[in-house]
Amino acid sequence: MSRGAVLFVDDEKELRESAAEYLSLMGFVATVAQGGAEALSLLDDQLFDVLVTDVRMPGMDGFELLDAVRVRDARMPVVLLTGHGDVALSVDAMRRGAHDFLEKPYNAEHLVAVLDRAVAERRISGELERLRSGAGGDLDLRLVGGTQAMSALRSKIRQLADIDVDVLIEGETGTGKEVVARALHDFGKRQGRPFVAINCAAIPETVFESEIFGHERGAFTGAIQKRIGRIEFARGGTVLLDEIESMPLALQAKLLRVIQERAVEPVGSNKLSPVDVRFVAATKADLKAESEAGRFRSDLYFRLATVSLQIPPLRARAADIQLLFRHFCAAAAERHSVALQPAAPALLDALRALRWPGNVRELKAAAERHVLGLFAMPELVAQSAGEDDAPLPERVAAFEAELIRQALDAHDGNAMAASEALGIPRRTLNEKMVRYRLRRDEDLDAAG
Repeated sequence: MSRGAVLFVDDEKELRESAAEYLSLMGFVATVAQGGAEALSLLDDQLFDVLVTDVRMPGMDGFELLDAVRVRDARMPVVLLTGHGDVALSVDAMRRGAHDFLEKPYNAEHLVAVLDRAVAERRISGELERLRSGAGGDLDLRLVGGTQAMSALRSKIRQLADIDVDVLIEGETGTGKEVVARALHDFGKRQGRPFVAINCAAIPETVFESEIFGHERGAFTGAIQKRIGRIEFARGGTVLLDEIESMPLALQAKLLRVIQERAVEPVGSNKLSPVDVRFVAATKADLKAESEAGRFRSDLYFRLATVSLQIPPLRARAADIQLLFRHFCAAAAERHSVALQPAAPALLDALRALRWPGNVRELKAAAERHVLGLFAMPELVAQSAGEDDAPLPERVAAFEAELIRQALDAHDGNAMAASEALGIPRRTLNEKMVRYRLRRDEDLDAAG
């Protein structure tokens, strides 16, 4: 798979051809145009992930091309190549919708990094638009992700939903095991019947049997009336046995009998009551290892593991993190009726660099805090600092953005004072402020 389709626009033949050759070697599909008119014609006929254009060109210049592209496709990332005297104008162009700008002569490796980010944002925006339009169906909204692992998981759910087979769902805390279980129920023939979720870790052992299997009147002290157990209550539907690794060993044999015979025997009764239910078990533990260690019945494990679904942890599908975060942010903004503020690239990079031990649940909470203005870069920098396996460029970008933000805050937004404190030229600071989306509107006005 290519790294993305790039349209490179420059009136200098040697420059555009050398750029196209280098980008092709780096894995991009590169197409060139010598001016704005030719670029627009190519955009009408082909699909591109990102447009790179020089600013100063005869005829239609880079700013005019930017405006024309924004009218045609507001999601198309446009990267501007500028000369020394164009930096202030390029800052203004960023406000008008440019993705980034590079000052000539640019560093080829930096250009590749910028293009990788632009392609990723383009694809994320396209996926979000597809999700919001409902093109992928409700299952795509429940289990958001464009990675192969998530596509395979959704495919398996669709395949198994209408088949009356019990399923074991395995995954770490926060990966969405109950979401998968509900999807199996809602997309199958049992969708109109009850879905009963039983948290095996939350029910005291002393009342577990009564809660799950029910009891007859007078079966024990305090049993003043007959109680229908949760399994029987789900008749015709689905029973989710969540955290099944926590079920007491003494009750596992009784559960195995219920699963095998599809009948329950309430406490205090000598009569089996048939039940038509589908069992879905969920666990965060390695049940095979637990059974081998004698902490879980091996016969119950093998009965449950006939069909199993593995939910990957969030760190194993890092390419989905930005998509999920923006999806959760949009949902939270709508729920709280607040304006949705775009996430800075440095923030998105920092999110991807973290390991997320709480998985999707933790990321969703972070998106909620971001929308409410309670989620700041220092929190991420502190977390990512301990991530030894995070990609170095992402860790550096997050740290650099935070240092710049702190310097600006310390000098009341005065970029000149901040640049002196950081020991970098004002022009360099301007570029980084734009790249990390650290400028306010009044800063942009002053720079223009």
